[in-house]
Amino acid sequence: MSDNTELTTVRIVVCAKQVVDPLTALTALQVDQERKKILGPANSSPVINGYDEQALEAALRIKDAWRDGECEVLVLSAGADFNLDVMKGALAAGADDLILVRDAALDTWDSHFLARVLAAAIRHLGGADLVLCGRQASDWDQAQAPLMLAELLGWACLTLARWVEVQARRVQIERVLSDGFQVMESDLPAVVTVTSELGDLRYPLMRARLMAKKRRPQTLTLSELGVEAPATPAMEVLKLSLHEETRDCQFVESATGAEAGRRLAEVLLDAGLVKPKPPEGA
Repeated sequence: MSDNTELTTVRIVVCAKQVVDPLTALTALQVDQERKKILGPANSSPVINGYDEQALEAALRIKDAWRDGECEVLVLSAGADFNLDVMKGALAAGADDLILVRDAALDTWDSHFLARVLAAAIRHLGGADLVLCGRQASDWDQAQAPLMLAELLGWACLTLARWVEVQARRVQIERVLSDGFQVMESDLPAVVTVTSELGDLRYPLMRARLMAKKRRPQTLTLSELGVEAPATPAMEVLKLSLHEETRDCQFVESATGAEAGRRLAEVLLDAGLVKPKPPEGA
């Protein structure tokens, strides 16, 4: 039975991932075959996963609408290394704190291990009322970690939200379907994944950017969380390669346009790209 009493304070944890800028040209990307990772150009900066930025925007909208008590928004990320200027963008946008789980073992990991780390970090921080995640990450597009995180925490998981609202001790979302929308709700605590229909993250003011640069994020390690990296990952990438474009261009040349047209038709027929005209009366 749900508890309809009002929350006086609410803590929202937004899970965010640092990724290679998805707008990077394909020709500029590189593959690290040893680590099985896609790398951006040497002079480029990573970005916060776009869907995770939208999850942060959802959290900030809840905070904007919160009237009674306190609404705390924490951004949580796990990885082997971070570009602090990039990650501090979450603070500039309005997050109250930034927590980075940094460990070399997180350089190569699968979604299940990541979910274990995030769950341990949330418990270490004292729990949360609501966890918001992007629907998927732009590098691997697997959309697995939020579902596994909810399972490890023992919470309900609502997915593909374009609108999120917290009332009393329940969360309500509008879920995006292929042919419409669906309103869903759940008791708190819960995990919600956010999709792009929610809208972009607000642009921080210059003053907020300057203040964020001076702040230091909390840093945690796997040992502090009591998490050990598995000797064998649950999923292993065997091969990673960029898409190779191939082109086969043939020029049809002739003295006249009519002859060029006939020769072009022959080439297309031989390649099976067009069908011959059936005889009259057939």
